[in-house]
Amino acid sequence: MFEKSPKSYTDLLGKTNRIVEGTTIKGDIISPADFRLDGHLIGNFQTKGKIVIGPAGSVKGDIVCKNADIEGQFSGKIQVAEILNIKSKATIQGDVICGKLSVEPGAEFSASCVMKPSTKTITSSNEQPKPEEK
Repeated sequence: MFEKSPKSYTDLLGKTNRIVEGTTIKGDIISPADFRLDGHLIGNFQTKGKIVIGPAGSVKGDIVCKNADIEGQFSGKIQVAEILNIKSKATIQGDVICGKLSVEPGAEFSASCVMKPSTKTITSSNEQPKPEEK
């Protein structure tokens, strides 16, 4: 009656992926779980969770995520549905679309920024709804 399904190995360890310092990845990453990047990514990144770019980490490409903390370097377009935290040692260049933005003093922020509260999915659609016919 109260049986629980056995937990998977990743459930027991937690659902955070990590790329360590000194590692370079060229290509796109899609992950359903949280992600910490202390290495370098040249490509696009997408997650339903949170991405943390550590102080030694860098991304050259586009990011789509729920939340983000950036301490390292980012160059590209980032779309954050909820909160983007930019730490004091971060360097950001490109385009930023986020729900809420926090920038610590000392951060280099050279980006265009649009804040959209409660951004669920970000789409670029120019279509207008059609009026109903009577």
